Amino acid sequence: MGLATSTNCVHTFNNIMNPLSSSITFCAALTLASAGRAASVGSPFYGDAPDDHHPWAVHDANRPQPRVVAPGTFSSQEQPGTPPADAVILFDGTDLSKWEADEGTGVPTKWVAKNGAMECVPGSGYVRTKESIGDCQLHVEWAAPTKVEGNGQGRGNSGVFLMGLVEIQVLDNYNNPTYPDGSAGSVYGVNPPLVNALRPPGEFQAYDIVFRRPVYKDGKQLDPGYITVFENGVLVQDHTMLEGATGHMSRSKPSPFPAAGPLKLQDHGNPVRYRNIWYRPLPPRAIEGGTDGYLSTDATMTKRAETAAMIRKDAPSRKDAANPLPELLRLTESLVYEQDEETVEKAQQLATQYMESVQKLSPAELAAKKDEIKHLRDITRYLVRFNVIPADAEPVAQLDQIVKDQNWDKKK
Repeated sequence: MGLATSTNCVHTFNNIMNPLSSSITFCAALTLASAGRAASVGSPFYGDAPDDHHPWAVHDANRPQPRVVAPGTFSSQEQPGTPPADAVILFDGTDLSKWEADEGTGVPTKWVAKNGAMECVPGSGYVRTKESIGDCQLHVEWAAPTKVEGNGQGRGNSGVFLMGLVEIQVLDNYNNPTYPDGSAGSVYGVNPPLVNALRPPGEFQAYDIVFRRPVYKDGKQLDPGYITVFENGVLVQDHTMLEGATGHMSRSKPSPFPAAGPLKLQDHGNPVRYRNIWYRPLPPRAIEGGTDGYLSTDATMTKRAETAAMIRKDAPSRKDAANPLPELLRLTESLVYEQDEETVEKAQQLATQYMESVQKLSPAELAAKKDEIKHLRDITRYLVRFNVIPADAEPVAQLDQIVKDQNWDKKK
């Protein structure tokens, strides 16, 4: 299914646009109904139409509106900020009930919660979430010990492990250089941070991470996965491609990931503190069955059919015994997404009903519809451009001729 010309649709247009007064009438019909779709929410027959990989037109008012999410607030050193309304809170400063030791399911962690933070007890091992987490937006705040001890990798060392597999390094690199791919904000052993944006030790640092795991199907990599990291609001990982799980001294190797896994925080022998940990699940990408973006042809056509059905279902709500135009346009709009025999027939009936009423228009009434007719001329050109009707369809020539005869395109 594409935007192939529909014989039925062409037949409908050829019938309802004849005679000349009927052409004018249908122009007005589409124009008036189109005007009812306020520009602020998008108008049909405007942006580029749906195609084989995009189920929506450009500026499409039928596209689902974004969910409304109340934003959170930013943190200060004294006070952690509040998460967005749809965030899943993993640690609120007091409760470790969502965490366990990395030794096994249900094993209590020896890390402690005090003074609004979760603190690593050296030698106690990693801590992990009881919940498995997949693609996400993750917020983590951490602080290295105020008392500076050690240097290089031995100073304020820990790590944030996405799905327990990909480490974003936690390290006190404030005036403390180390190997670049082990610096704070690095994808450990893979990619150094773009910059060092750390505050002094003892102060809380903030990581905001966007994580997309690798996607495989039948052993074939469809998407390598990517990670973006902001350190204290400064970009340090710019959509960095993943190369598999990270590790120490060994190079990462591309490999499949599970759908989800626990978030882990590392015990590296330093009493690093964490607070204000939350995440937001991310929707699936197009490559893994998501319903937006550049989709496969099959997924696109399924979504286009759903949209056309939604519009057809909505059309009767526009019904007005005295004015068939809103319902007529809504049905015509659905044909841009999917051709449908019953819809074409219904549109023809409404157009005929409308034509019978406008045959009584006086020349003065017709002249008053100049803007409407010019607009409908543009609509028919849109329909031709995207192969909903052919270029030699009767209304196309008729509308062009009307505008030409009336000199309505002439610049004053």
